[in-house]
Amino acid sequence: MLYPWKLSLAVAGVTLLGGGLAYAATPDLSDPPAIEGDVLEDHGSHTIRMGLGLSETSPQYLSTRYFADILSTRTDGRITVNIFPNSQLGDDVQMMEMMQTGTLDMSYPSSSPATTYVSELAVFDLPFLLPTREAAVAVMNSDVAQQMLDAFEGTGLKALTFSENGYRQLTNSARPIESPEDVGGLDVRGLSVRTMENPVHLSIWETLGANPTPMAFGELFSAMEQRVVDGQENPWSTILTSNFHEVQDYGSETRHVYTPFIMMMSERTWDRLDPAYQQLVQEAARQSAEYEIQLAAEYDDWSRQQLEERGMQITRLDDDQIAAFQEAVQPVYDQWGPRIGEDLIASIQEIASAAVND
Repeated sequence: MLYPWKLSLAVAGVTLLGGGLAYAATPDLSDPPAIEGDVLEDHGSHTIRMGLGLSETSPQYLSTRYFADILSTRTDGRITVNIFPNSQLGDDVQMMEMMQTGTLDMSYPSSSPATTYVSELAVFDLPFLLPTREAAVAVMNSDVAQQMLDAFEGTGLKALTFSENGYRQLTNSARPIESPEDVGGLDVRGLSVRTMENPVHLSIWETLGANPTPMAFGELFSAMEQRVVDGQENPWSTILTSNFHEVQDYGSETRHVYTPFIMMMSERTWDRLDPAYQQLVQEAARQSAEYEIQLAAEYDDWSRQQLEERGMQITRLDDDQIAAFQEAVQPVYDQWGPRIGEDLIASIQEIASAAVND
């Protein structure tokens, strides 16, 4: 099956927040898996409005198009997904609120702002919890993760699946960052760093001596351009597709937090679907999430290289430097461990350790 939407990304620029143009070229990404399965019987027609925070070149968007193609193909066009990227419909918090009221059908928020609905999701915000992508995927596919998805029941949100937002990296416009302590001025202390509206993230940066500044993602480019904040932290792919290299001179490969995405549907929309369609939506969500994780992995190293080619000075922290940051943020575990749940943290650490040692 041909995917003209994927091919077009390599040759066409796309309008992006902040008034810039997203970089048009993309890495040699894997094609979407073939769509398999019979066409379902006619259980009515539905048009689904889905809002995304990221741009048309992001793994999130590409995998969502695959999700839409699965639904369209297997219903003979009776389910259509209209995608609104670039925070057109609001930030993650606003879009989750819209899904609760039924004014938006679907979204793909980060797990961090979703802690308002399921507090256990805050475990993913703990620093340096998941040391490798393999460990992260093992956790997202575990029974522990499924229990978190199930916990959304009754909130007005139907959580379908986890996928990868990715490892968060620090960028700023002031100086290279190499240490949590004062080593020739190469530390994070005193920097104003945009964070999500998440108390664990605030604790991380406060512990490191920075000035965390909660802010909606859609406002971030202009805030950095106008020097309202010095820096931010996001995966390399998000940093690239959002053109943050235009307003950020320095990057540090801290890998301090691995954040999942959660594909969600409004419970009101979900309840309107025939059970056969519900099952298809769930299957398509999981299939597209697997594709998104694959794309995210392919995009990550390429994005870092592209950022360097576009002038960002990126510091790759070695094991000793990472260990210093891990030690510096231990107070975050002391503060939040009892609130999040020591047993939950231990279960995830056990799954992660087994994946690393497998």
